[in-house]
Amino acid sequence: MALKPDPAGLLARTPLFAGLDEASRKAVAGELREASYEPGQVIFSRGDAGSDLHIVSKGRIRLSVLTSDGRELSFAHVETPSIFGELAIFDGRSRSADATAVNKVETLLLSKSAFLRLLESHPSVGEAAVRFLAGRLRDADEQLEAIALHPIEARLARFFLASVRQKDPSGKSEKVTLALPISQSELALLVGASRPKVNAALQLLESEGAIERRGQQVICDIAALSGIGRLDDKD
Repeated sequence: MALKPDPAGLLARTPLFAGLDEASRKAVAGELREASYEPGQVIFSRGDAGSDLHIVSKGRIRLSVLTSDGRELSFAHVETPSIFGELAIFDGRSRSADATAVNKVETLLLSKSAFLRLLESHPSVGEAAVRFLAGRLRDADEQLEAIALHPIEARLARFFLASVRQKDPSGKSEKVTLALPISQSELALLVGASRPKVNAALQLLESEGAIERRGQQVICDIAALSGIGRLDDKD
């Protein structure tokens, strides 16, 4: 299937490929293929064999897992220019979560075999992958640290900031709008707190001007969240 115009332009906005030079991004773009999904369609399920990374070009995807008592826990919603399913091209193991199209979704796929070809012809792609994975590990470390050491408002601030980095990898925006169509109960599970405490912490973040809630959207003030999340004194 022929790709729509300027996939390299979309790559330049992703957290994985943004740092590549134009020639390398065009090489990656040449390996991509398109896929589309209808609302409610399962893109992949936990345990499925995985061989493709997805780059969201349109729509929104819900990432979720089943809890021990059989409840579905949505832990992220991703949209343009986010990447999901990337572990498949790095370790070749089965999918670690379910991915479901929330609305009409279009993605660009990069297969593991194509990724390996790019590593041989464009070493900068491998360097970009290392930086990307290091960023993901850093986000995970910060969330674990927040749960262990910081109050609930700091945990929520770090959760929002990690989501912002996925949507705006350039880090140049002062405010970023996030989609947050998950319940406070789901959010409480993600940050290790009770729903009433999450509700109180959200109100605190809003009163401090760190966030503004508009339905299922959250407008994030990066500087204010960084201060509350105690990231302003980090190296």
